[in-house]
Amino acid sequence: MAVFPSRPLNTSPVHRTLRKHPSLFGVPFIALMVGASFALQQFTQTRYDLQDQKVSQMSKEEALGLKKNRKKFDIREEYYKLSQEVDDNWDMKRIQRPKGVPEWGVPPEEPAR
Repeated sequence: MAVFPSRPLNTSPVHRTLRKHPSLFGVPFIALMVGASFALQQFTQTRYDLQDQKVSQMSKEEALGLKKNRKKFDIREEYYKLSQEVDDNWDMKRIQRPKGVPEWGVPPEEPAR
């Protein structure tokens, strides 16, 4: 059997040039990818800046709206409200203590010196 050569008979000049110098395809491709990355960075940054601007505007408007209608907080008033609410629907029950624990609990330990 005869061995056939791997070269085609009619090769285009572009194909021959790329075979001799493969960097003619690779370098522009890499440059395009890097350039596109920088271009997309500008668009993405603009998008995030606009979003941040919207959020900060809303928070300022909300803060102004909350300060107008806010009721002052008084701890004494809350204490009196809670003390008026008496719940008498409970029973005092004694529970079993764990074994080895005295009736009045465990005495505090002496600090080590």
